[in-house]
Amino acid sequence: MAKDTKIIEVSAKDLPLHCPTHEVALWCSHPRVFLDLSENGHASCPYCGTQYQLKAGESASHH
Repeated sequence: MAKDTKIIEVSAKDLPLHCPTHEVALWCSHPRVFLDLSENGHASCPYCGTQYQLKAGESASHH
């Protein structure tokens, strides 16, 4: 894993999750991809490598 890879904690209310998120400037974004956190609570964006993980105690099973 690269040193500059971002890890972003998300909550269940942020689901369904996509990367890039709304906080990313349009000029530096890539195509939107939806990420599935329901299996193990984390996922990695295939475009930029940003890591997303559910906050402790959160569940993605209902999404």
